[in-house]
Amino acid sequence: MYTQERATMSNLVVGGPVAVNSYDNAIVAALVENRPVMLVHAFNGGYLRPVELKEESHDKGVKLATALDLATKEAKGHLWYVTPAGFFGQRPLYVLESAAGQVSPKPAAAGAGETGRGDDGVPKPQRRRITVHQDAPKSTADGVQVGLPDKVGDKWRGKNGAPEDTQLWIVTVTPWGGITFVPITHPDTILGFKDHAVAADTEARVTYNWGGDFTGTVINTFYPRLPSEWDVPYHHVFT
Repeated sequence: MYTQERATMSNLVVGGPVAVNSYDNAIVAALVENRPVMLVHAFNGGYLRPVELKEESHDKGVKLATALDLATKEAKGHLWYVTPAGFFGQRPLYVLESAAGQVSPKPAAAGAGETGRGDDGVPKPQRRRITVHQDAPKSTADGVQVGLPDKVGDKWRGKNGAPEDTQLWIVTVTPWGGITFVPITHPDTILGFKDHAVAADTEARVTYNWGGDFTGTVINTFYPRLPSEWDVPYHHVFT
């Protein structure tokens, strides 16, 4: 595994069940610092990006791209925020937000409350999130969409009264230093790919987690990459 920008983090456990004391800075940046990262697939080196980059698109999915074209880079379609969103039991939950199509909030009206503002007092931007279909991973409804909670289709909205529950993920650090994603609405599934293929432009799907635990398998693992590492050849040999 590439070792650039590695640091020791003591007593930091993210998601469980893997307790780690030292791992890639990009995981720390993604999960703790909320910095945008590139989610690179462990198997073929491709990266996740929304099928549609425009901010008005809320009914398109996610794909695995193997070439970082200029249009995608300029639109920040290769970047994701892994944003904290509460807890599921003792497990922290996150939403996976695309940096592409990010909408800057309008200034608050005079006398308006501080709802939706960050710790620094600045209004939080609106970002489209990866949303899971209510009936996933059935064969006809195993896709994901990238959209705002109130803009995605009915079947991509929360079925328990909370519009966000189909957009909440358990993020787990794997034993081999990557991260994997489990939707809370379907805990026996994992973010994978259609027909388990990981070729260029493969559509991201919610698939059954045959690994049987929250760590998943290599084929469902992603490595967050920081900006300084984007041009580094990233190859893995698993024995």
